[in-house]
Amino acid sequence: MATDRSGAVLARLQLLVTRKLDGLLQGDYAGLLPGPGSEAGESREYRPGDDVRRMDWPVTARTTTPHVRRTVADRELETWLAVDLSASLDFGTGRWLKRDVVVAAAAAITHLTVRGGNRIGAVVGSGGDAPAPRRGRRAVPPVAGPGRLVRLPARSGRKEAQGMLRAIAGTEIRPGRGDLGALVEMLNRPPRRRGVAVVISDFLAPPAQWARPLRKLRVRHDVLAIEVVDPRELELPDVGVLPVVDPETGELHEVQTADPSLRHRYAAAAAAQRAEISAAMRSAGAAHLRLRTDRDWLLDMVRFVAAQRHARTRGTTR
Repeated sequence: MATDRSGAVLARLQLLVTRKLDGLLQGDYAGLLPGPGSEAGESREYRPGDDVRRMDWPVTARTTTPHVRRTVADRELETWLAVDLSASLDFGTGRWLKRDVVVAAAAAITHLTVRGGNRIGAVVGSGGDAPAPRRGRRAVPPVAGPGRLVRLPARSGRKEAQGMLRAIAGTEIRPGRGDLGALVEMLNRPPRRRGVAVVISDFLAPPAQWARPLRKLRVRHDVLAIEVVDPRELELPDVGVLPVVDPETGELHEVQTADPSLRHRYAAAAAAQRAEISAAMRSAGAAHLRLRTDRDWLLDMVRFVAAQRHARTRGTTR
């Protein structure tokens, strides 16, 4: 049943991704993130804001006008995905489940990567240990653990990429709390040559768990953090008593949403949580893309890629 559903989702995504993203991939090859690359390109006149480390001194001396050397992204690029499919992703009140948006984002990144003949691989986390059995009236919360972590080797070619996506989409979500930090750390081992690392998660785990592995990853790679959010995680609607189940522990809570002060406190706490997540990503030096289950995630991704490539043409890096 889950396999049939994931196959149907992938079939829809293939058409959507190909139709909307292909227009961005015409002309010279360029990577997803606006890193400087390593292949030499043409020189152009210096503009304020250009990185002085890319000054083309021979051309500058010859023309007596400051020039910078443009560089393009490596054609032999290796991209790795860290795909979080822990229990908190099995939720959604918008047009999509958060899990579906995670798979959709992985499909879009894969399409962008294999179009240039590059390799792509993934590590997938599917939650932690199962919740402990209830003791009396209270549930014993599960201990956070690495859960089930699977590595899918990096390969090139559309057929191999589709196989990787089928494996991701068919991953069973396990109960319990996973360790996002352990999932990100899998991209740091073994050390690889410079490439692109993409972490797709709702990042609801405390930043203290994943911020350090993310910073470590950024030392060697260009890093993109894709945060998946549902509107109910940002604010509560006024619908009276709302039963809420924690997908990671199985605990049931009843929330009186008619209380305006409770809704206000919830929204303030959610805003503070998202601000902390964004600050941790900025501190790690990762590019940040937020996708919502109630929005056109593909349009948001197209705009993000277009903005990154516009930044590249202006000679900036971020």
